[in-house]
Amino acid sequence: MKVLLLTGLGALFFAYYWADNFDPASLQGARVLLTGASAGVGEELAYHYARLGSHLVLTAHTEAFLQKVNFLSYVQLTSLALPSLTDSKGSLVVVSSLLGRVPTSFSSPYSAAKFALDSFFGSLRRELDVQDVNVAITMCILGLQDRSLAAEGIRGVTRAKTALAVIRGGATRASGVFYPWRFHLLCLIRAWLPRPRAWFIRQELNITTAATA
Repeated sequence: MKVLLLTGLGALFFAYYWADNFDPASLQGARVLLTGASAGVGEELAYHYARLGSHLVLTAHTEAFLQKVNFLSYVQLTSLALPSLTDSKGSLVVVSSLLGRVPTSFSSPYSAAKFALDSFFGSLRRELDVQDVNVAITMCILGLQDRSLAAEGIRGVTRAKTALAVIRGGATRASGVFYPWRFHLLCLIRAWLPRPRAWFIRQELNITTAATA
């Protein structure tokens, strides 16, 4: 029974992540406002959008400033952009982190801000649906490295690949993007298996048990 269940879950995830209706030509001439474009994944996003022929407006900020206004800046920018997005049937692509879905050690302020983002945009998506407003909201869960202060070195993850996953999700108006994909599974089971969850995160960060004691 367990084997059949695992096989079924594996097939489901394979089908979900294999499906790809992303058309790069759809971003030719698209208008993109990109915040945090000076470093990290934001910088990679700027390069990719430029290569795809999008029209970019870029903003940058210091890391210290970002931590003070993280959640409020998202809310304010969204409020200002929403009327225009409603008229153009546009998209909001929100870069978040695994730490906004799965709390872990040594990240309390950062994790709190990311949890707030998830709640705000989840509620906003429901409000837009109720009002029949055609604005897509794509939440991107990018492991632990969406900012330079977060841990880097997640196995198999690069900023370039992460940026492409974000662009693909936004262009197809997906409700969520998990990169690497295995974090989607972790988020689904986190409430059921708390101890394997901690083990999983230690493995991803190459943290030994002694170091976390």
